[in-house]
Amino acid sequence: MPAQRKRQQHKKTEQITFAYLLKQWIGPLFFITVGAVIAAFALEEFLVPFTILDGGVVGVSMIVSQLTGLPLGVLTIVLNVPFMIVGYKRLGRRFLIKAIYAMIMFSIFLGVFEDMKAVTEQEILVVVFGGVLLGVGVGLILRHGGCLDGTEIVAMLMSHKTEFSVGQIVLFFNIIIYGVAGFLFGPDRALYSLLTYFITSKIIDMVENGMEQGKSVMIITDHGKDIADAIYTQLGRTCTQMEGKGMVSNGKKTVLYCVITRVEVPAIKKIINDADVSAFMTISDVSEIVGNHIKKKKAPAHKSRLAEPQK
Repeated sequence: MPAQRKRQQHKKTEQITFAYLLKQWIGPLFFITVGAVIAAFALEEFLVPFTILDGGVVGVSMIVSQLTGLPLGVLTIVLNVPFMIVGYKRLGRRFLIKAIYAMIMFSIFLGVFEDMKAVTEQEILVVVFGGVLLGVGVGLILRHGGCLDGTEIVAMLMSHKTEFSVGQIVLFFNIIIYGVAGFLFGPDRALYSLLTYFITSKIIDMVENGMEQGKSVMIITDHGKDIADAIYTQLGRTCTQMEGKGMVSNGKKTVLYCVITRVEVPAIKKIINDADVSAFMTISDVSEIVGNHIKKKKAPAHKSRLAEPQK
Protein backbone atom coordinates (compact mmCIF):
# COMPACT_ATOMS: atom_id res chain seq x y z
CA MET A 1 0.00 0.00 0.00
CA PRO A 2 2.70 2.59 0.84
CA ALA A 3 4.43 1.87 -2.48
CA GLN A 4 1.15 2.21 -4.39
CA ARG A 5 0.35 5.47 -2.61
CA LYS A 6 3.82 6.75 -3.42
CA ARG A 7 3.35 5.93 -7.11
CA GLN A 8 -0.02 7.72 -7.13
CA GLN A 9 1.51 10.80 -5.50
CA HIS A 10 4.37 10.75 -8.01
CA LYS A 11 1.89 10.51 -10.90
CA LYS A 12 -0.16 13.38 -9.48
CA THR A 13 2.99 15.50 -9.17
CA GLU A 14 3.85 14.82 -12.81
CA GLN A 15 0.32 15.84 -13.88
CA ILE A 16 0.50 19.06 -11.88
CA THR A 17 3.94 19.82 -13.31
CA PHE A 18 2.77 19.27 -16.88
CA ALA A 19 -0.34 21.39 -16.30
CA TYR A 20 1.85 24.13 -14.86
CA LEU A 21 4.23 24.02 -17.83
CA LEU A 22 1.33 24.01 -20.28
CA LYS A 23 -0.32 27.00 -18.66
CA GLN A 24 2.73 29.07 -17.79
CA TRP A 25 5.15 28.26 -20.62
CA ILE A 26 4.09 25.96 -23.47
CA GLY A 27 0.80 27.71 -24.22
CA PRO A 28 2.10 31.27 -23.84
CA LEU A 29 5.23 30.61 -25.91
CA PHE A 30 3.10 29.11 -28.68
CA PHE A 31 0.89 32.19 -28.86
CA ILE A 32 3.90 34.49 -28.57
CA THR A 33 5.36 32.71 -31.60
CA VAL A 34 2.10 33.16 -33.54
CA GLY A 35 2.03 36.83 -32.55
CA ALA A 36 5.65 37.33 -33.62
CA VAL A 37 4.93 35.77 -37.02
CA ILE A 38 1.90 38.01 -37.59
CA ALA A 39 3.72 41.16 -36.42
CA ALA A 40 6.75 40.43 -38.60
CA PHE A 41 4.52 39.77 -41.60
CA ALA A 42 2.68 43.05 -41.04
CA LEU A 43 5.90 45.03 -40.91
CA GLU A 44 7.77 43.47 -43.84
CA GLU A 45 4.82 42.92 -46.20
CA PHE A 46 2.83 46.07 -45.49
CA LEU A 47 4.64 48.84 -43.62
CA VAL A 48 8.38 48.66 -44.38
CA PRO A 49 8.09 48.81 -48.20
CA PHE A 50 6.21 52.12 -47.89
CA THR A 51 8.34 53.56 -45.04
CA ILE A 52 5.39 53.56 -42.68
CA LEU A 53 6.79 53.31 -39.17
CA ASP A 54 5.74 51.55 -36.02
CA GLY A 55 6.23 53.33 -32.70
CA GLY A 56 8.78 52.82 -29.94
CA VAL A 57 12.02 50.88 -30.34
CA VAL A 58 10.73 49.10 -33.44
CA GLY A 59 10.05 52.48 -35.05
CA VAL A 60 13.55 53.70 -34.21
CA SER A 61 14.95 50.45 -35.62
CA MET A 62 12.98 50.99 -38.84
CA ILE A 63 14.43 54.52 -39.21
CA VAL A 64 18.00 53.32 -38.62
CA SER A 65 17.47 50.38 -40.99
CA GLN A 66 16.19 52.68 -43.75
CA LEU A 67 19.19 55.00 -43.34
CA THR A 68 21.95 52.41 -42.90
CA GLY A 69 20.64 49.25 -44.56
CA LEU A 70 21.25 47.19 -41.41
CA PRO A 71 18.84 44.28 -40.81
CA LEU A 72 15.69 45.38 -38.99
CA GLY A 73 15.58 42.23 -36.85
CA VAL A 74 19.11 42.70 -35.53
CA LEU A 75 18.50 46.37 -34.74
CA THR A 76 15.31 45.55 -32.85
CA ILE A 77 17.14 43.17 -30.52
CA VAL A 78 20.22 45.39 -30.04
CA LEU A 79 18.24 48.56 -29.25
CA ASN A 80 15.98 46.67 -26.84
CA VAL A 81 18.82 45.22 -24.73
CA PRO A 82 19.05 48.16 -22.25
CA PHE A 83 15.29 48.12 -21.77
CA MET A 84 15.33 44.37 -21.16
CA ILE A 85 17.88 44.81 -18.39
CA VAL A 86 15.62 47.40 -16.76
CA GLY A 87 12.63 45.12 -17.33
CA TYR A 88 14.33 42.23 -15.58
CA LYS A 89 14.88 44.31 -12.47
CA ARG A 90 11.31 45.58 -12.60
CA LEU A 91 9.26 42.62 -13.82
CA GLY A 92 11.39 39.56 -13.11
CA ARG A 93 12.93 36.57 -14.86
CA ARG A 94 9.75 35.18 -16.42
CA PHE A 95 9.07 38.45 -18.20
CA LEU A 96 12.66 38.64 -19.43
CA ILE A 97 12.61 35.09 -20.84
CA LYS A 98 9.32 35.61 -22.68
CA ALA A 99 10.39 39.04 -23.96
CA ILE A 100 13.71 37.73 -25.29
CA TYR A 101 11.94 34.77 -26.89
CA ALA A 102 9.40 37.11 -28.53
CA MET A 103 12.14 39.35 -29.92
CA ILE A 104 14.15 36.41 -31.26
CA MET A 105 11.09 34.96 -33.01
CA PHE A 106 10.18 38.41 -34.30
CA SER A 107 13.69 38.95 -35.69
CA ILE A 108 13.80 35.51 -37.31
CA PHE A 109 10.52 36.02 -39.14
CA LEU A 110 11.46 39.55 -40.17
CA GLY A 111 14.30 37.90 -42.06
CA VAL A 112 11.97 35.25 -43.48
CA PHE A 113 9.52 37.82 -44.86
CA GLU A 114 12.15 40.39 -45.90
CA ASP A 115 12.55 39.26 -49.52
CA MET A 116 8.88 38.55 -50.16
CA LYS A 117 6.87 40.85 -52.41
CA ALA A 118 4.57 43.43 -50.76
CA VAL A 119 0.95 42.31 -50.50
CA THR A 120 -0.52 45.48 -52.01
CA GLU A 121 0.54 48.77 -53.59
CA GLN A 122 -2.41 50.75 -52.22
CA GLU A 123 -1.21 52.87 -49.31
CA ILE A 124 -4.60 53.08 -47.60
CA LEU A 125 -4.80 49.28 -47.58
CA VAL A 126 -1.25 49.15 -46.25
CA VAL A 127 -2.16 51.45 -43.35
CA VAL A 128 -5.40 49.68 -42.45
CA PHE A 129 -4.45 46.04 -42.84
CA GLY A 130 -0.86 46.57 -41.75
CA GLY A 131 -2.08 48.30 -38.60
CA VAL A 132 -4.68 45.62 -37.88
CA LEU A 133 -2.27 42.72 -38.37
CA LEU A 134 0.45 44.43 -36.33
CA GLY A 135 -2.07 45.05 -33.55
CA VAL A 136 -3.17 41.41 -33.56
CA GLY A 137 0.43 40.18 -33.41
CA VAL A 138 1.60 42.55 -30.69
CA GLY A 139 -1.63 42.02 -28.75
CA LEU A 140 -1.08 38.25 -28.68
CA ILE A 141 2.47 38.75 -27.44
CA LEU A 142 1.43 41.15 -24.69
CA ARG A 143 -1.53 39.02 -23.64
CA HIS A 144 0.76 36.04 -23.01
CA GLY A 145 3.47 37.88 -21.12
CA GLY A 146 5.90 38.85 -23.87
CA CYS A 147 7.07 42.20 -25.17
CA LEU A 148 8.53 43.64 -28.38
CA ASP A 149 9.07 47.23 -27.33
CA GLY A 150 11.21 48.41 -24.43
CA THR A 151 9.73 51.92 -24.37
CA GLU A 152 6.70 50.55 -22.52
CA ILE A 153 9.00 49.46 -19.68
CA VAL A 154 10.49 52.95 -19.46
CA ALA A 155 6.99 54.42 -19.56
CA MET A 156 5.94 52.19 -16.66
CA LEU A 157 8.87 53.40 -14.55
CA MET A 158 8.32 57.05 -15.48
CA SER A 159 4.59 56.90 -14.74
CA HIS A 160 5.35 56.13 -11.08
CA LYS A 161 7.42 59.32 -10.78
CA THR A 162 5.24 61.63 -12.87
CA GLU A 163 1.58 62.49 -13.20
CA PHE A 164 1.39 61.01 -16.70
CA SER A 165 0.00 57.57 -17.54
CA VAL A 166 1.91 54.84 -19.39
CA GLY A 167 -0.17 55.46 -22.53
CA GLN A 168 0.53 59.20 -22.47
CA ILE A 169 4.28 58.67 -22.10
CA VAL A 170 4.38 56.12 -24.93
CA LEU A 171 2.38 58.51 -27.13
CA PHE A 172 4.87 61.29 -26.35
CA PHE A 173 7.79 59.06 -27.40
CA ASN A 174 6.00 58.08 -30.59
CA ILE A 175 5.18 61.66 -31.55
CA ILE A 176 8.90 62.43 -31.39
CA ILE A 177 9.66 59.36 -33.54
CA TYR A 178 7.02 60.30 -36.11
CA GLY A 179 8.28 63.88 -36.14
CA VAL A 180 11.77 62.64 -37.00
CA ALA A 181 10.26 60.37 -39.66
CA GLY A 182 8.41 63.33 -41.16
CA PHE A 183 11.64 65.33 -41.32
CA LEU A 184 13.61 62.45 -42.91
CA PHE A 185 11.06 60.81 -45.19
CA GLY A 186 8.39 63.47 -45.71
CA PRO A 187 5.30 64.60 -43.77
CA ASP A 188 3.01 62.12 -45.52
CA ARG A 189 5.08 59.21 -44.09
CA ALA A 190 4.66 60.64 -40.60
CA LEU A 191 0.89 61.07 -41.06
CA TYR A 192 0.49 57.53 -42.41
CA SER A 193 2.58 56.21 -39.52
CA LEU A 194 0.49 58.09 -36.96
CA LEU A 195 -2.72 56.72 -38.45
CA THR A 196 -1.27 53.20 -38.39
CA TYR A 197 -0.30 53.71 -34.74
CA PHE A 198 -3.87 54.59 -33.72
CA ILE A 199 -5.27 51.55 -35.56
CA THR A 200 -2.65 49.27 -34.04
CA SER A 201 -3.25 50.61 -30.52
CA LYS A 202 -6.97 49.94 -30.73
CA ILE A 203 -6.48 46.39 -32.02
CA ILE A 204 -3.86 45.71 -29.33
CA ASP A 205 -6.38 46.67 -26.65
CA MET A 206 -9.03 44.40 -28.15
CA VAL A 207 -6.69 41.42 -28.47
CA GLU A 208 -4.92 41.89 -25.14
CA ASN A 209 -8.11 42.31 -23.16
CA GLY A 210 -10.18 39.96 -25.34
CA MET A 211 -13.88 40.01 -26.05
CA GLU A 212 -14.37 38.88 -22.45
CA GLN A 213 -13.27 42.25 -21.12
CA GLY A 214 -15.36 43.11 -18.09
CA LYS A 215 -18.02 45.79 -18.05
CA SER A 216 -19.64 47.02 -14.85
CA VAL A 217 -23.32 47.89 -15.10
CA MET A 218 -25.25 50.04 -12.62
CA ILE A 219 -29.03 50.20 -13.04
CA ILE A 220 -31.38 52.55 -11.19
CA THR A 221 -34.94 51.34 -11.51
CA ASP A 222 -38.33 50.85 -9.88
CA HIS A 223 -38.44 47.22 -11.05
CA GLY A 224 -35.29 45.78 -9.52
CA LYS A 225 -36.57 42.24 -8.93
CA ASP A 226 -37.88 41.78 -12.49
CA ILE A 227 -34.68 43.11 -14.04
CA ALA A 228 -32.42 41.05 -11.77
CA ASP A 229 -34.38 37.88 -12.60
CA ALA A 230 -34.20 38.63 -16.33
CA ILE A 231 -30.44 39.24 -16.18
CA TYR A 232 -29.88 35.97 -14.33
CA THR A 233 -32.19 33.99 -16.61
CA GLN A 234 -30.83 35.31 -19.91
CA LEU A 235 -27.18 36.00 -19.07
CA GLY A 236 -26.49 33.88 -16.00
CA ARG A 237 -25.22 36.94 -14.10
CA THR A 238 -26.17 37.75 -10.54
CA CYS A 239 -26.85 41.28 -9.34
CA THR A 240 -26.08 43.06 -6.10
CA GLN A 241 -28.95 45.21 -4.81
CA MET A 242 -28.58 48.58 -3.10
CA GLU A 243 -31.21 51.03 -1.96
CA GLY A 244 -31.26 54.55 -3.38
CA LYS A 245 -33.37 57.68 -3.16
CA GLY A 246 -34.28 60.13 -5.91
CA MET A 247 -33.26 63.66 -4.96
CA VAL A 248 -35.99 65.24 -7.09
CA SER A 249 -38.82 62.71 -6.76
CA ASN A 250 -37.86 61.89 -3.16
CA GLY A 251 -38.91 58.31 -3.91
CA LYS A 252 -37.11 55.06 -3.18
CA LYS A 253 -35.11 53.49 -5.99
CA THR A 254 -33.48 50.09 -6.44
CA VAL A 255 -29.86 50.21 -7.55
CA LEU A 256 -28.52 47.04 -9.20
CA TYR A 257 -24.85 46.36 -9.82
CA CYS A 258 -23.46 43.53 -11.94
CA VAL A 259 -20.42 42.68 -14.05
CA ILE A 260 -20.81 41.39 -17.60
CA THR A 261 -18.60 40.93 -20.65
CA ARG A 262 -18.36 43.18 -23.69
CA VAL A 263 -20.36 40.82 -25.88
CA GLU A 264 -23.25 40.82 -23.38
CA VAL A 265 -23.77 44.58 -23.50
CA PRO A 266 -26.45 44.52 -26.27
CA ALA A 267 -28.36 41.79 -24.42
CA ILE A 268 -28.50 43.71 -21.14
CA LYS A 269 -29.61 46.86 -22.96
CA LYS A 270 -32.51 44.92 -24.43
CA ILE A 271 -33.40 43.51 -21.01
CA ILE A 272 -33.55 47.01 -19.51
CA ASN A 273 -35.59 48.42 -22.40
CA ASP A 274 -38.10 45.56 -22.19
CA ALA A 275 -38.45 45.65 -18.39
CA ASP A 276 -38.38 49.35 -17.57
CA VAL A 277 -38.09 52.07 -20.19
CA SER A 278 -37.65 54.68 -17.44
CA ALA A 279 -34.65 52.88 -15.90
CA PHE A 280 -31.30 54.66 -15.78
CA MET A 281 -28.21 52.58 -16.60
CA THR A 282 -24.47 53.29 -16.80
CA ILE A 283 -21.88 50.95 -18.32
CA SER A 284 -18.19 51.29 -17.44
CA ASP A 285 -14.99 49.45 -18.30
CA VAL A 286 -13.52 47.13 -15.68
CA SER A 287 -9.73 46.96 -15.72
CA GLU A 288 -9.49 43.84 -13.54
CA ILE A 289 -11.78 41.32 -11.83
CA VAL A 290 -10.50 39.58 -8.71
CA GLY A 291 -12.39 36.43 -7.71
CA ASN A 292 -14.50 33.86 -9.50
CA HIS A 293 -16.89 35.65 -11.81
CA ILE A 294 -18.19 32.52 -13.54
CA LYS A 295 -21.20 32.37 -15.79
CA LYS A 296 -23.89 30.26 -14.16
CA LYS A 297 -26.46 28.02 -15.73
CA LYS A 298 -29.80 29.57 -16.44
CA ALA A 299 -32.26 29.48 -13.59
CA PRO A 300 -36.07 29.65 -13.58
CA ALA A 301 -37.31 33.18 -13.99
CA HIS A 302 -39.40 33.12 -10.82
CA LYS A 303 -36.33 32.74 -8.60
CA SER A 304 -35.11 36.16 -7.55
CA ARG A 305 -31.37 36.80 -7.66
CA LEU A 306 -31.39 40.14 -5.89
CA ALA A 307 -28.86 40.87 -3.19
CA GLU A 308 -26.70 37.88 -4.07
CA PRO A 309 -22.91 38.39 -4.14
CA GLN A 310 -21.11 38.55 -7.45
CA LYS A 311 -19.87 35.14 -8.56
